Amino acid sequence: MPGAGDLLQVSRPVALVTGASRGIGRAIALDLGRDHHVLVGGTRAETVDPVVAELPSAEPFIADLTDPSSIDDASAGSSLAESPTLDVLVHSAGIIINKTVAEAGHEDWVQILGTNVVAVADLTRQLLPALRTAGGQVVTINSGAGYVASPGNGLYAASKFALRAFTDALREEERGRIRVTSIHPGRVDSDMQRQIQAGFGNEDYRAEIYLTPESVAATVRLAVDATDEAMVESLQIRPVVQ
Repeated sequence: MPGAGDLLQVSRPVALVTGASRGIGRAIALDLGRDHHVLVGGTRAETVDPVVAELPSAEPFIADLTDPSSIDDASAGSSLAESPTLDVLVHSAGIIINKTVAEAGHEDWVQILGTNVVAVADLTRQLLPALRTAGGQVVTINSGAGYVASPGNGLYAASKFALRAFTDALREEERGRIRVTSIHPGRVDSDMQRQIQAGFGNEDYRAEIYLTPESVAATVRLAVDATDEAMVESLQIRPVVQ
């Protein structure tokens, strides 16, 4: 006999959120957790488990997304192995490297493209059958840098331009089978934003002028809750203060 938790999971659509242990990813996981069973993605149990504990129906999805075998192991150890349907896949995990083109070496380019683009493609490809079965949705958390590059931000922007190309292609290839949404936030109050500002030498960090992670989560919710005939293809959200 299934327990109460099992019945709750069965009655909910299923969402996988990568990078869900902090920042934007955590806010998205908590928002979707109101009515979804959430696979909380992260690289370490000690950061993922507290988020799982906050949700009414959730489980950890521990994986190094740059290692395809680690993705395989995480999928095999999750509820996706028993019920291979996935309603929502949110790609929120990502890194930033603050270097100029002159400073950046080969390994920097490999690392940022591997994490921000190749890992997204690998996980999406593996989960496409489950997404197709559910008539599900892929949401990529991109950036304003996915449209405009600035000095010292070339590596990150290049990865986000590439992520936008991936998302655009996936949307057209899967049109009519799954929905695909690209979310482009402006500056968000997060650990990554603090890293960015520190890299630019900004010693006067003012959290109140940036978007909150919850505001970004609300845009994801808008896309997820679109009616069946509608698809939010691309959405920008920026702080009032520029």
